[in-house]
Amino acid sequence: MSIRPIRVAKVLQREIADLLQTDFQDQLQPMATVTGVRVTKDLSIAYVYVSVMGEALAQRQAAHKRLEQINTQIRTALARRIRHQMRVVPELRFFLDETLNEAKKMDALFDKIRAERSEREGPSAETDES
Repeated sequence: MSIRPIRVAKVLQREIADLLQTDFQDQLQPMATVTGVRVTKDLSIAYVYVSVMGEALAQRQAAHKRLEQINTQIRTALARRIRHQMRVVPELRFFLDETLNEAKKMDALFDKIRAERSEREGPSAETDES
């Protein structure tokens, strides 16, 4: 794989994250974090993965929908920032990154399994493992 898409992805991730934290912070509630960017080989499309802080799925989906609504504004602001680095700003496609929420669910399941296991085995099993 060429190094150019990787470099462009890093620049886009940094700049989009900064834009969301500064220029579009009031339009995005709750807070959104750019977790990753993947760019096509021809640099025409950037897939932007965004994690939204919030407990309710509906709240996260609403924030994602708002991102899609202000996509052109974000792209325009991005173009102003990186105009000396790239001739054409790629089309932005936002995706909701649920990795953190899935990790929390898995941690909760593992904690539940540990608790059930310790109840079955009794208090002596916990001191043996430590």
